[in-house]
Amino acid sequence: MEITAGKLAELVGGTVEGDADVVINNFAKIEEAKKGCVTFLANPLYTHFIYTTEASAVLVRNDFVPEHAIAATMVRVEDPYATLAMLLNYISSQQERKRGVEQPCYVSEGVSLPDDVYVGAFAYIGKNVKIGKGVSIYPQCYIGDNVSIGDNTIIYPGVKVYHSCVIGCNCVIHAGAVVGGDGFGFAPENGEYMKIAQIGNVVICDNVEIGSNTTIDRATMGSTVIHKGVKLDNLIQIAHNVEIGEHTVMAAQVGVAGSAKIGAHNMVGGQVGFAGHIKVGDNNKFGAQSGVPNSIGDNCSVIGSPVVNAMDFARQTVYMKRLPELFKDVAAIKKSLTEDKK
Repeated sequence: MEITAGKLAELVGGTVEGDADVVINNFAKIEEAKKGCVTFLANPLYTHFIYTTEASAVLVRNDFVPEHAIAATMVRVEDPYATLAMLLNYISSQQERKRGVEQPCYVSEGVSLPDDVYVGAFAYIGKNVKIGKGVSIYPQCYIGDNVSIGDNTIIYPGVKVYHSCVIGCNCVIHAGAVVGGDGFGFAPENGEYMKIAQIGNVVICDNVEIGSNTTIDRATMGSTVIHKGVKLDNLIQIAHNVEIGEHTVMAAQVGVAGSAKIGAHNMVGGQVGFAGHIKVGDNNKFGAQSGVPNSIGDNCSVIGSPVVNAMDFARQTVYMKRLPELFKDVAAIKKSLTEDKK
């Protein structure tokens, strides 16, 4: 990429303040940027870097008011972070995509591959698989029988998609993820555990991204469903018959137990655990390492194990920090009362 700050502003619908002809050829964080880089200021905690950054241009909010002189050209936009995401996606889309079928790989007889598909070496594609236009299946992937993959989905190396699962359009599944492994179903019998056959599948809707080594189990009956726009980080476990609502995001190491229903537009921090068979509403925020044993409504902000309101948790944390002092005070009072009795 090589573009002037002025052309960049035109591309993102921004306005230039400074040298519109300065040339940009790279991206960088504001504290690390050098000449030729464009960076951004979205978090107020990083404001001090804008006065020392060596970047040639900085994306800032329309209402940003500098307190000191700034050497870099400013490009004012409504949302610097969203604008940066748009730029990075634009650059990524300009990169040439792989096409064709590499050898050796195995494609079952009768499977139709669109002309613009990519299938990497050592990939396996089972019987009756349906693959949409622009799909990329990287090396060492396993696509089981009767799987359906929508247009422009990318499946990175080493992904395993078990039989009969459905993946929508414009999805990204990162390396090592497993879609459709058996749910954890065992019935106790005579001191042993008898396996319960998992005959359902996994349905992943459009525009979903699944991180590396994340696992999504197939349903016992019916479907485990990941609705459109969901973003799952690495190392997440989604159990059988779980349903995750539209545009919910989950950070790494989240675990969702069987048959839990998670609503739309939830934000879930790392290492959060959801109990099975609960129902979670929409627009909630879950702090990292939270434990969620019971159902929750809408528009809550919670943290802790078990979860409590985030403000209550903050107050409890303050009280916990004061416990040593309080114990000393109580001991002093008891000692004083004992001495008074004497």
